[in-house]
Amino acid sequence: MKNLKRVFYLLMMGVMLYAPSAMAMTCQMTDKELQMIPDSGNPILIDLQIPRTVHLVIVILKITIPVILVILGMLDLLKGVTAQKEDEVKKGQQMFVKRLIAAVLVFFVVTIVQLVISFAAKNSNNIMNCADCFLNNSCGTRAQD
Repeated sequence: MKNLKRVFYLLMMGVMLYAPSAMAMTCQMTDKELQMIPDSGNPILIDLQIPRTVHLVIVILKITIPVILVILGMLDLLKGVTAQKEDEVKKGQQMFVKRLIAAVLVFFVVTIVQLVISFAAKNSNNIMNCADCFLNNSCGTRAQD
């Protein structure tokens, strides 16, 4: 668990240090594609089907992973109760709580990513347009700069 915290902190530090220079870009919409224009000026063209697919995958993961984790936690708890041993019941309860916390974290990971991007980006309005396009499938609905 300590190693996981260290990895998380290192990852967050890397995002905070690297992201401002990497995210200094402008997003522009055309009829069929999304243009991501970094400071270097060479536009990156992305077909609009890609953000739609990414959004669909995110929605599926946000729903299925927490449901699977809760079901597995309930099965662990059920095993402990049917064993009729106090130690097994406590193990089942602890596993259920851990899986429930993991399910909540998985559900809110997209919101956490959006929060980190908004803090890390120099030009957050433009980069948030790009992030919203991929995460919320709202390509072209926000005012473009």
